[in-house]
Amino acid sequence: MSTELLRPAILIISDTASINPQSDKSGPALTEIFASPQHSKTWAIPVVKIVPDDFDQIHNTVKEWADNEDDRFNLILTSGGTGFAVKDGTPEAISPLIHRHAPGLVHGMIAASLKVTPFAMMARPVAGTRNASLIITLPGSPKGAKENLEAVINLLPHACIQAAGANSREIHAKGIKKLEEDAGVPSKSTNENEHSHGHSHHHHHHHHNHNHDQGHTIPKAHTSPEDRPQSNDPSAGPTRRYRSSPYPMLSVDEALKIIAQETPEPVIIEVPVTTDLVGSVLAENIYAGEAVPAYRASIVDGYAIIVPEDGNGPRSKGIFPVASVSHAQAASMPPPLEPGTIARITTGAPLPSNANAVVMVEDTVLASATLDGKEEATVEILTDDIKVGENVREPGSDVSKDSKILSKGDMISAIGGEIGLLASTGTRTVKIFKKPTVGVLSTGDELVPHDEPVPLHGGQIRDSNRPSLISCLRAWGFETVDLGIARDTPAGELENALRGALRGTSASQPAVDVIVTTGGVSMGELDLLKPTIERTLGGTIHFGRVSMKPGKPTTFASVPYKPSSSASALGGQQQQERERRLIFSLPGNPASALVTLNLFVLPSLHKLMGLANRNNSSPQANTTTAVGSGLGLPLITATLTHGIPLDPKRTEYHRAIVSASRRDGRLYATSTGTAGVGQRSSRVGSLAKANALLALYPGQGVVKEGQTVEALLMGSLIAED
Repeated sequence: MSTELLRPAILIISDTASINPQSDKSGPALTEIFASPQHSKTWAIPVVKIVPDDFDQIHNTVKEWADNEDDRFNLILTSGGTGFAVKDGTPEAISPLIHRHAPGLVHGMIAASLKVTPFAMMARPVAGTRNASLIITLPGSPKGAKENLEAVINLLPHACIQAAGANSREIHAKGIKKLEEDAGVPSKSTNENEHSHGHSHHHHHHHHNHNHDQGHTIPKAHTSPEDRPQSNDPSAGPTRRYRSSPYPMLSVDEALKIIAQETPEPVIIEVPVTTDLVGSVLAENIYAGEAVPAYRASIVDGYAIIVPEDGNGPRSKGIFPVASVSHAQAASMPPPLEPGTIARITTGAPLPSNANAVVMVEDTVLASATLDGKEEATVEILTDDIKVGENVREPGSDVSKDSKILSKGDMISAIGGEIGLLASTGTRTVKIFKKPTVGVLSTGDELVPHDEPVPLHGGQIRDSNRPSLISCLRAWGFETVDLGIARDTPAGELENALRGALRGTSASQPAVDVIVTTGGVSMGELDLLKPTIERTLGGTIHFGRVSMKPGKPTTFASVPYKPSSSASALGGQQQQERERRLIFSLPGNPASALVTLNLFVLPSLHKLMGLANRNNSSPQANTTTAVGSGLGLPLITATLTHGIPLDPKRTEYHRAIVSASRRDGRLYATSTGTAGVGQRSSRVGSLAKANALLALYPGQGVVKEGQTVEALLMGSLIAED
């Protein structure tokens, strides 16, 4: 990277300039800075594009620039739309794209602008990285854009090089002073006792404790970003681990929205119509290839007759010879029926041609038998009230040929109706959304397989999470791969387990689409999942903490994955395109793991299997407990049978039994813990009989007996007196 020019791109956001590009002054002003003798040896000439003040165009352009691995820009600048005007929406378009925010750059630009005008306080800049690109929003005025860029440009090569994956340890080997000299930004500190970051701890502590009456100054951290790792460094030991989580605490709603955004669209495959379709979602509308029934058929056991359609001629009442027999299992059509004769017929059998009605066997008596006594010779019909078409099912009366029988987004249920409909219309193959395959991995040196016949010693525990999560996933209908236990070993066991899951190791362990892990996501020195995902797999941690109980350390990530040529049936260049695989790293406590599996993993799996493509409305469409309409657990309301204390800060997903009362028809919720107290996340038994999660939102005091609460239904309702 040091021998190549860094590539900048500039996105001008202006309705006026998008119509008349010649009116743009910011693009040339910014380009001039990169082309100056001071910076031209570091930066290439920037690419400039102009778009109007439109959220989607801003968002999509920057995303395309940052996500294109083969033609990625090191630095992406936007100019315009950062103020308070109604149409100023650049920060809102850019913020969702940023994987890691860079508040220091924002503070630096504002500080520089405040030296010029107090109106700098009206700016709303955003800065951060997405993949290997650094993104910064600048003001729309040429002067303001130029001033903001000049305030930080000397530091940007260092930031871009690190964002592109350079070895931070080597870069900092000669210390911060050397980096400052190389960048042309010498430290302003003159105190010999100050450390190499260029500020004094005692000075800033004094300021925050005693100088509140002196006005607000720009916040300044006591460590610089380049000296802080992304997460615990597996090679650095416990002395370099974070003392507090670097991940912002998200609400459950925010976490679910991120999952919805980052979960890929489902893959479409074509499969034969078999019972293996159960639980799949159709990816296309299905039209009947054949009519049902394909012929005129009887709906009763009786006799096919000819009823005069004009009212003239012989009526149905009387004695008639039995000319033929028509059975439902017949391989060919019966002979045509002649006037004055009848044909014995069974339910579902085809009518002989010329016949136009069927009389029920109950309305007839035997008149005479054949000489051997085994067959009917003549039969007397006792009624004259039979109408044309009576007891006859016309062709296509159940399903007409070419009619739509199932819609895109319909799920093939285990009840059998959809399978039967497809089979009866001669449908041989259908396109469905491929169900994701899920791998489950436990992590931790302390774990012992649950079925290993050895006594526990030291700090060992039985691995209950893996069989528990696998059974839940399989009950939902997903193919599940047992990935075993990975030890807390920095030498690569965890990395190897994750890579093996992504590519598949054998026929018994195929490649998975989603990895679910438990343990290793807290703050201990051996909690290595986050750094392994970030540092060795090149993945992105989308969130690492959620404001909920149980399950606060829940982590959601995605990793780039390039399938092998043998893993793709598409052929050509498309099979080499990099895909994304999802990783849900759940807490190690048993209750936390199952709660977060239901709350976060299930909605993502539902989207991957195509349930988001359903047309029907859902009672969850306006709630914040699922990725989207109809995804995740169904939401109900229930009445508490006893009080439950609230957590003052976090939403609790309280394990409970919801029962339907035969007495008044209402739903009642009872905690699986002790009435009147909370539940610990480590309580294995709290989910043993639970069929619901009560959503108890933060507050003071207790949700009282008789109050109604929201509940996410995990299993079948229990009927009680």
